[in-house]
Amino acid sequence: MVAPTPEATDSLAEVASSEVGYGLRFLRRHGWRVLLIFLGVLLPMLVFATLVDELRGSGVFFFDAPILLAAHGAATPPMDHFAVLMSRLGYMWGVVPLDIGIFAWLAWRRRFRNGLFFGLAVLGSMTLNLVAKFHFARIRPSLWLSLAPETTFSFPSGHAMGSATLATALILLLWPTRWRWLTLIGSSLFVVLVGLSRVYLGVHYPSDILAGWMAGTAWVVSMHQLIAHRAPRPPAIASNT
Repeated sequence: MVAPTPEATDSLAEVASSEVGYGLRFLRRHGWRVLLIFLGVLLPMLVFATLVDELRGSGVFFFDAPILLAAHGAATPPMDHFAVLMSRLGYMWGVVPLDIGIFAWLAWRRRFRNGLFFGLAVLGSMTLNLVAKFHFARIRPSLWLSLAPETTFSFPSGHAMGSATLATALILLLWPTRWRWLTLIGSSLFVVLVGLSRVYLGVHYPSDILAGWMAGTAWVVSMHQLIAHRAPRPPAIASNT
């Protein structure tokens, strides 16, 4: 075997150094986007795929029943009322009206690109949830008689997925503004409370909630990245977009 010449070694070192420098410049400029894709798409989908694999296998998650029973054991009348309220806010009383209102406001303000993102995020998440529910056909828990019984399939949770979709979309829309941290904290708290309320009421397994959070987040971040780079130019009248 012929040993590399000093000139060839220097050339390889120069190429490697140039490649590393190029990569570092790219990360300085787009590192946040790489991190967003990893944390917002790849990691959630890994968790979701793990849950699906376990569901198709044993169909039982070791943490589901203990968490459900612990939540029910802590039940009190005030907690009952709060859980029912959060559950309703997580769907017809809160998330759905907010989805409609935000989309209408974005359209009225002629923020067409943001409106396209938000519309695809919400409608796509809703469609994905319905398809997944019928595909996996997981029966809801029945450890006790719930205060708010449900009859549809359980996996993934529509409340968890819908609230995570709304929260993630709002965070991405408002991240360039001074409201970013307030939105992040408030939205995250809302999502957690909605998810906990569904477990407390006994209408979802914790794994349903986790799957809804992961699927909703991954879908919204994917739509944000797609539209940020692939959406057509807004109409000329949208001067305030």
